[in-house]
Amino acid sequence: MEFNTSKPIYRQIVDFCYHEIATENWAAEGRIPSVKDLSVKLAVNNRTILNAYDELQDQGVIYQKRGLGYFVSSDAKERILESQRKEFFDETVPAICARMKLLGITPEELAHYLNNAM
Repeated sequence: MEFNTSKPIYRQIVDFCYHEIATENWAAEGRIPSVKDLSVKLAVNNRTILNAYDELQDQGVIYQKRGLGYFVSSDAKERILESQRKEFFDETVPAICARMKLLGITPEELAHYLNNAM
């Protein structure tokens, strides 16, 4: 995985985990890679993975079973999609609207493009 400098690495790992869960590469109630295994796979410090897993636990996306590892919550996919929809409307849409205004793109033009693209 290549990391960019615009976002903390642990946060990019959270996004990676979101993707694995949302695409069902990591199944609901299934075990996910250990901190050590994921740190080796992504070539980052164990503490960085632990920070990401701590955030995912705080969000209720994963949970830990003592001695067994980390598991995906049964409603993890729904939680992730809800969170990402909120982020989309809170951050992405305002940025798109500002860019549209700058470029003189009307909502009608955008709607026409979206209707043809989808």
